[in-house]
Amino acid sequence: MLATDLVPLLRAAGHRVLAQGRQALDITDPAQIRRALGRHRPQAVVNCAAHTAVDLAENDPQNAMLINAEGPRLLAEACADLGARLVHLSTDYVFAGDTTVPYAEDAPPGPRTVYGRSKLLGEQAVLRTLPDTGCVVRCSWLYGNGGPNFVTTMRRLAAERPYVEVVDDQYGQPTWTHDVAQSLALLLSAPPLSGVLHASNRGETNWHGLAREVFTLLGADPARVRPVSTAAVPRPAPRPMRSTLGHGRWAALGLPAPRHWRTALHAAWPLLGER
Repeated sequence: MLATDLVPLLRAAGHRVLAQGRQALDITDPAQIRRALGRHRPQAVVNCAAHTAVDLAENDPQNAMLINAEGPRLLAEACADLGARLVHLSTDYVFAGDTTVPYAEDAPPGPRTVYGRSKLLGEQAVLRTLPDTGCVVRCSWLYGNGGPNFVTTMRRLAAERPYVEVVDDQYGQPTWTHDVAQSLALLLSAPPLSGVLHASNRGETNWHGLAREVFTLLGADPARVRPVSTAAVPRPAPRPMRSTLGHGRWAALGLPAPRHWRTALHAAWPLLGER
């Protein structure tokens, strides 16, 4: 989803962009990475590739670690050799999700899932290998046009079912991929940055609240969204109960922070499903 928005945005800004999918460039294959980067010699690499099937990762840890931890390490090493900067996408799942305040960029991580642990290892590899030109950008609850997501699922279910049940005790930040793409474009136009930034939309809601907002935008009765607890819908991988991300570093860098999640969703609404 993110690359779907990022590539045309960067091209419209005048950047020369090479966007390669998994069939053309497998980030777990060091020979492919070396060939691709050596041939094109990019100034910057943005890694949007990831194993994001959170529940599947619990039963397939080897593959999750290969893609989310080993792949970023290999990319970082190749970028170090070429003198290229690396922007690596990560997730709120690197945190335990047991806080009552937003996680700052430098808050201690504490992942509770295979997915979260694999993503944290990927972060650490990038920052260790590229201490001056490696940037980790964490996102959460992404939705957009490039793939399946909660917002489009709720739109579909609103037309198919008289009501839906959605958990109301997991809190986070719905984030439009377009807004993340704009944040990435801003970073790429600035001098190389290192360290961690959070690019989620601001504010906080739970999944139930997000679903009600989707129904409202559809003109459907939001009361058709019924609240349930996490305990009522057990999953293989435990979800963070509150993984709200803080955005203090944007202000420290003199850059605009992402907008509120509700403002972004309303702006995204006419565009979702266009492509």
